[in-house]
Amino acid sequence: MKKLIIILFLMGIFISCNQNQRKKIDYPDTKKDNTVDTIFGTPVPDPYRWLEDDMSEETAAWVEEQNKVTFGYLGQIPYREKLKERLTAMWNYERYSAPFIEGEYTYFFKNDGLQNQSVLYRQKEGGEPEVFLDPNTFSPDGTVSLGELGFSKDGSLAAYSISEGGSDWRKIIVKNTFTGEITGDTLKDIKFSGIAWQGQEGFYYSSYDRPRGSELSAMTDHHKLYFHKIGTKQSEDKVVFGSDIKRRYIGAAVTEDGKFLIVSASVSTTGNELYIKDLTKQGSKFITVVDNFNNDHAVIDNVGDKLYILTNLNAPNRKVVIADAKNPKPENWVDFIPETENVLDANGGAGYIFAHYMIDAISKVKQYDRKGNLVREVELPGAGAAEGFGGKENYKELYYTFTNYVTPPTIFRYDPVSGKSGIYKKPAVAFDGSGYVSEQVFYNSKDGTRIPMIITYRKDLKLDGKNPAMLYGYGGFNISITPSFSIPVAVWLELGGIYAVPNIRGGGEYGEKWHLAGTKMNKQNVFDDFIAAAEYLIGNKYTSPEYLSVRGGSNGGLLVGAVMTQRPELFRVALPAVGVLDMLRYHKFTAGAGWAYDYGTADESREMFEYLLQYSPVQNVREGVEYPATLITTADHDDRVVPAHSFKFAAHLQAKYKGNNPVLIRIETKAGHGAGTPVSKSIEQYADLWAFTLWNMGIKSIE
Repeated sequence: MKKLIIILFLMGIFISCNQNQRKKIDYPDTKKDNTVDTIFGTPVPDPYRWLEDDMSEETAAWVEEQNKVTFGYLGQIPYREKLKERLTAMWNYERYSAPFIEGEYTYFFKNDGLQNQSVLYRQKEGGEPEVFLDPNTFSPDGTVSLGELGFSKDGSLAAYSISEGGSDWRKIIVKNTFTGEITGDTLKDIKFSGIAWQGQEGFYYSSYDRPRGSELSAMTDHHKLYFHKIGTKQSEDKVVFGSDIKRRYIGAAVTEDGKFLIVSASVSTTGNELYIKDLTKQGSKFITVVDNFNNDHAVIDNVGDKLYILTNLNAPNRKVVIADAKNPKPENWVDFIPETENVLDANGGAGYIFAHYMIDAISKVKQYDRKGNLVREVELPGAGAAEGFGGKENYKELYYTFTNYVTPPTIFRYDPVSGKSGIYKKPAVAFDGSGYVSEQVFYNSKDGTRIPMIITYRKDLKLDGKNPAMLYGYGGFNISITPSFSIPVAVWLELGGIYAVPNIRGGGEYGEKWHLAGTKMNKQNVFDDFIAAAEYLIGNKYTSPEYLSVRGGSNGGLLVGAVMTQRPELFRVALPAVGVLDMLRYHKFTAGAGWAYDYGTADESREMFEYLLQYSPVQNVREGVEYPATLITTADHDDRVVPAHSFKFAAHLQAKYKGNNPVLIRIETKAGHGAGTPVSKSIEQYADLWAFTLWNMGIKSIE
């Protein structure tokens, strides 16, 4: 595809000159009611509360009418189909996962290019690959996807979960790997669960009691761990952990040697209790390793009773310690890989421990033996993100994936003895990264905090302030945004767009201190960091407000909603996706109360309520303000961040905005929070997002 051709009415005239020629959209009527909450003596109107009822015909009718307007608008953009064609062409390449061994077979995922879901293959040594599990056969439209997957110790049985329409509620099916037959009944009503096998006997899984009312929005706050014995009915499954005290999230794993059941329990997205149980001793009880939610801990490996634990207890950047299973309390832990100035993640593979360090969001990997000796620093292909190196004790080779914004994810085979890497699978993507620059810059936020940002663009681009730019961010839940390749972003870059990603506070790029600096009463720091990133791009002539778009999803959708209501003049286009947008009520739906560690809740104190009220996007849409052209995206089966957030935000914007900028909401059907989205739906959605963005920057044609 050639360069993007920007055709304006007159050369050198900003697109703002043309705004008066845009027609005002005739939005569907959204009724208001008299709902008012009084919180700490303050009345808070909520006139669109009725949109929270996802089971009502009235809400369904509103969704249908909004989609008619949105798709009618998008259908008039002349190059929408051309964008879809280009996305389809670039997406059409073979994609593989790293292989893994179970029993007699080596398994791997493969997508031919445009398959809605990747297919699980297997092969014996020297044999030909064969299809083991094809999720594309689960439903005609690809909206039923594969979730978790776990194999029994000998590889004879495979348990896998499926998600229907993107829902977090899953079913688990067990398949005999020798005969291909389904074993036993399908397990139902399972949510936020792994699959942890105990030998061949059965497996552990987690779920909530089925909620009363809507399963998409009703609160779920009591997670329990069950054991399913193969050959028995789900109704006979016993609660193994969690029946006594309410915990929102419980996860389980069984060590590779089958000796220990590891249980992690938490009440929020940060901090967990840790328990172990000796599975080799009949009737053994759980042993408490950590009895509070103050820090994060995970068992990453073991040698007999020696447990290797990744923790941030007294180590905000995390460290690895060794605990004796017979006396595993924290006061008895011994440092194995001490904390450094860089954030650590770690995992075990082939009898080694691999330490993944993040330095300004860029990967560095070190290999240690089980005695704590540094074997080597792994030589990576360049500056970017490396993931992998995990594997069983007897693996002779490991795999890792390397990527950045201009390098498609390439899988490398790694020899843990020699330290040599070689390409295992390199994708043949129709994108030449050598024609682009991906530079890391640093800028100061409002309070002087130094923030890194990676800016990617075509090498021949002139930095004259007239380039379409997309600013993407997240900023929450200790999640680090590291460089990664994306087909939609590659198409954006190819069109002459700039893509900028700042590593703002609230994330995990600089450890728990960085995370806490963007939580609760510090949340405004996140928005200030993002606004300062926009100002940096404008001040350094990468773009200007007339050509700057802002995008983020989930917690990033909150980010977009907050900055577009605080600084609407700074952005031309806003793209909030599946956002947490009503900060006064988010904790009343599904597992939302578990996010309180990051956000706080309106119920906990007057001070917290008033702070949330100051930035909550739904409550901060003002009358008579010209907001950016906005395309809100959500899905009817999103049971993590319920679509009511987006519905109410759209209703407020449409009722109160000034000017002719479009304020639209695109509601995907038979889809959820994002996981398992069919390729066909992803292509359609990004074609719409990019078309909407470019069109509202005044770009009339692309080639």
